[in-house]
Amino acid sequence: MIETVSVPLPGREYNIRVGQGLIASAGAEIAPLLRRKKVAVVTDENVGAIHLETLRAGLESEGITMTALTLPAGESTKSWPHFTRTVEWLLSEQVERRDVVVALGGGVIGDLVGFAASVLRRGVRFVQIPTSLLAQVDSSVGGKTGINTSHGKNLVGAFHQPSLVLADTDALGTLTQRDFLAGYGEVIKYGLLGDANFFEWLEENATKMAAGDVDARIYAVKRSVEMKAEIVLRDETEQGDRALLNLGHTFCHAFEAATGYSDRLLHGEGVAIGCALAFELSSRLGLCPQEDPSRLRQHLREMGTKVDLADIPGELPDADKLLDLMGQDKKVVDGQLRFILARGIGQAFVTSDVPRDMVRTLLQEALDARR
Repeated sequence: MIETVSVPLPGREYNIRVGQGLIASAGAEIAPLLRRKKVAVVTDENVGAIHLETLRAGLESEGITMTALTLPAGESTKSWPHFTRTVEWLLSEQVERRDVVVALGGGVIGDLVGFAASVLRRGVRFVQIPTSLLAQVDSSVGGKTGINTSHGKNLVGAFHQPSLVLADTDALGTLTQRDFLAGYGEVIKYGLLGDANFFEWLEENATKMAAGDVDARIYAVKRSVEMKAEIVLRDETEQGDRALLNLGHTFCHAFEAATGYSDRLLHGEGVAIGCALAFELSSRLGLCPQEDPSRLRQHLREMGTKVDLADIPGELPDADKLLDLMGQDKKVVDGQLRFILARGIGQAFVTSDVPRDMVRTLLQEALDARR
């Protein structure tokens, strides 16, 4: 079963295809986009070892030739050196403006390759083939591309919509349990920010999804991208509603910077912790009942993902330093941090009206709990 979610942005319409076997059938999916039967693929060492030859065979079945660049795996690849390497390689492969570049991998590859495509010859088309749960439900959709710098995460980039997204749920079966659960941090976010019924569905079905239930995986990915597509259509360049998609991320990006963008904390794990803190902050501000953050934490613990700062190994900076790192977030406006808070599960909103002292106290208590 293949599900299709459309993103009808005027002049930049594209489909998100969700289901099994999409890497093997990528040739038939991509062929209608091509002016000449040739694509350039960028992947990483881990993903390439598993999926690159399947993709090659799927393309060749439609007479499409493929060249490939394989980058190191990991968040550190989302950087200036590998961005430069990717652009130079694409130029050396003589990729033309009417050609298609393919990003085969997780969020790191998708963000990096999308950014490279956005600047190459002032913009070439690209196809996302996300292989992680996090990338399938979030980063592959909506056109946000970019890299990290020493100043923070995703601070350099561009909005550049893909021409097609192929979310092959079979690829999820190749993930480690930790990587799958990290992606679940982005799935739960959608229920928390705008669909209480989806959150309830996850409470009942997410353990089956984690255990490999195919139908549950397809539904979870499809519902997540439906919600993201709806928000992107309302606010493509994040002037308003799209900021809701950053629920948990103001905290998360600070924690990622504090851990050096290392495997001490994966992005989706940081999102899960950040969502729990955002709901706790909402409760302390009197916006939602205390039962909501408690319910969220209980569900995350049942799933086996990270929930609190105590779950991050190694040393962390003090509360003031974490606040400073939060100040580097892209959502800062006129020096004011913008938070995504909630009036309840499924009722998120954006605000800058959050006392700094209350955030500091929340962080300090979370740090104290590590001791």
